[in-house]
Amino acid sequence: MNNSYFQGGGRMRDNMPYDSFGGALKRGFMGMPVAIRTIILINAVVFVIQMLGGQTLNGWLVPTLGFDPSFPTFLTQPWRLVTYMFLHGGFLHFLFNMLWLWWMGRSVEETLGPRTFTVIYFGAGILGAVLDAAIAMVFGSALVIGASGAVTGILVAFAMLFPTAPIMLFLFPPIQARFFVAGWIAIDILFLGSGDGVARLVHLGGALGGYLLIKAHQDGKDLSLPVRYLEYLFGRMKSSTSSKSSSKKRPRNKNMSIVQDAEIVEEIDQDELDAILEKISKKGYDSLTKEEKRKLFELSKKQ
Repeated sequence: MNNSYFQGGGRMRDNMPYDSFGGALKRGFMGMPVAIRTIILINAVVFVIQMLGGQTLNGWLVPTLGFDPSFPTFLTQPWRLVTYMFLHGGFLHFLFNMLWLWWMGRSVEETLGPRTFTVIYFGAGILGAVLDAAIAMVFGSALVIGASGAVTGILVAFAMLFPTAPIMLFLFPPIQARFFVAGWIAIDILFLGSGDGVARLVHLGGALGGYLLIKAHQDGKDLSLPVRYLEYLFGRMKSSTSSKSSSKKRPRNKNMSIVQDAEIVEEIDQDELDAILEKISKKGYDSLTKEEKRKLFELSKKQ
């Protein structure tokens, strides 16, 4: 006897495995690219601490870890160039920064790799803070918190890598990424010095950082080197001398190749890769088949 039946318009089977909400959430989270997953996790943890700590804890966290562009604080307390990106002023501030990071950053990380993505993200955030400090005397100085500068750099990176990819906004027709990001930057320029409480200079500095770093990548610069160096310092990467002294070396598989910002991955035909990237630029990342997404992801995944 067939144990299957219909319920609520959908076919149900009594032997079908059901995943719990927590299991599905964990699986979805672990399915994120590694750099984005880590950045979102740290931001979420810090935000929960801010919320649970209330005004007392925030009264210490924000003045201590937020970016202060006034002289000489930004020079004598350089850690603020990074820590300010993990603090947020409210739930919507946190939510939209993380959503934009996920929506636009996913394709960037899957294309460039987690190390290069990390350098672009933090590089854009740092340059945004530096620009804010450099022009603080003109527009006035105020404590800055939030990942918006770094996220703006990722938006610019996406627009440069996939200029014609459609961006879908509520009640708007599809907008090509290059026009959407150009409009985003134009708004920041128009509202400079408006006193609306938004760090426009940080956004513009982040956009400039994203542009310069993507240009450097396109010119052949290996942006993953800073992250590789940190991995080496923290013992996560073996030094080349220790590998040379190994008594037994494994022969290299002819079907494997080495790329700048990933571990050893299966070699992919260049023409096929170009076709995938062209498809993304015309129709967007979601137009790819599962097989095409797998092949693209193999360029950036770790071994």
